[in-house]
Amino acid sequence: MAAMKPERALVQEWRDVLALHARTICELDRALHQHGLGASDFEVLDVLAEMPADGGDCSYRVQELASQVHLSQSALSRLIARLEKDGLVTRGMCSEDRRGVRVALTDAGRARHAEVQPLQRAVLAKMLPGASV
Repeated sequence: MAAMKPERALVQEWRDVLALHARTICELDRALHQHGLGASDFEVLDVLAEMPADGGDCSYRVQELASQVHLSQSALSRLIARLEKDGLVTRGMCSEDRRGVRVALTDAGRARHAEVQPLQRAVLAKMLPGASV
């Protein structure tokens, strides 16, 4: 345990990480607001946009999304409902497990993502030390 950082330095490093995260989320929210999105909304669209749109199954189960966007399942369900209401995603039953729900981008969701992705990436490049886009 001699190699561990002193407790005070460890706690300060943790607080610095939290502060950077909070500043970055605030900056993302400000930048994305004009496009009708928040940072978490964009993260869901971004994860879904990484799925290939080749006619195959280009959807995620809600549980899979929750692990990638770091939201509780209930918070993610509310967010998905808002995105669905705005026509950016669709929800449907899982064919392999009828208790599950799958989420996919609509064409409007893919277009909105493509429109705001450069803005989101620019904010990340500005806010994160050593980042480059």
